[in-house]
Amino acid sequence: MSLAGGRLSNMPDTVLPLERLSIHQVTLMQCDFRTSIERLAHHGVRQTAVWLDKLNEIGTGDGARILEANAMSVNALCPGGLVSGAHAPSMEAALEMNRRWLDQAASIGAASLVVITGGLPRGETDLFAVRERALESFHRLIEPARAAGVRLAFEPLHPMVCGGRSVISRVADALDFLDALNADDVFGLAVDSYAVWWDLDLAAALQRAGPRLLHFHVSDWLRDTDNIRFDRGMPGDGVIDNRKLRQWMENAGFKGPVEVEIFSQKNWWRRDPDDVVRTILDRRAKFL
Repeated sequence: MSLAGGRLSNMPDTVLPLERLSIHQVTLMQCDFRTSIERLAHHGVRQTAVWLDKLNEIGTGDGARILEANAMSVNALCPGGLVSGAHAPSMEAALEMNRRWLDQAASIGAASLVVITGGLPRGETDLFAVRERALESFHRLIEPARAAGVRLAFEPLHPMVCGGRSVISRVADALDFLDALNADDVFGLAVDSYAVWWDLDLAAALQRAGPRLLHFHVSDWLRDTDNIRFDRGMPGDGVIDNRKLRQWMENAGFKGPVEVEIFSQKNWWRRDPDDVVRTILDRRAKFL
């Protein structure tokens, strides 16, 4: 037993069942859309999250047909949101992009669209004002999401990408957003171990989240990482205790898939995709 986040927590005593394993399409970035889905299916993995750029390369209709042909369940389409910073020339443009992404998510049968806020616009230094504008934009996405029948999974990111990718870094702050939005039928939370493992209040925040927990992404933080965004490790290669985080998620009521999401330009994206999937399967018992 270990003392963590102010409460005693047991480690999971069961191996993660294969049917709860999801492998994010971005983990096989070296593959095109079809190949990535076919390689996952070949190894018995039947859940994935679809990467928007890969879907756009092949087209939503063809992507949906490939997913169906391989009996692949789609946890989410990623990433959406991006309502602030360089990704959003205006609020209206950002909202229009997200409406289109919601339609795409519905077309491929995705349960949700994962959304991040985006960072600070160039020249902007008022973090609090940018957060308020992001909150306003998210509020305006509630009705389009309801109409599309797609949940919005809000994902906080690591504070070292606050400037360019997300102005919300802690799960507790993301929950404050969700409280203000007051639309739990639409908005929930995506928890990425790579983004939040450092937070000493994480266990308590996950308990507070409870039924709003929609997704759990895992990878590892390499001790000597040389790229915050694109040098993620395979679970077991770094400093994150993903099994402990899984237990905290499950203690809070989460029963969904555990989704391996690895951005790795210099390592895993250069390997044979079958070797990548086999490595994840081999490590499932000990590190997931």
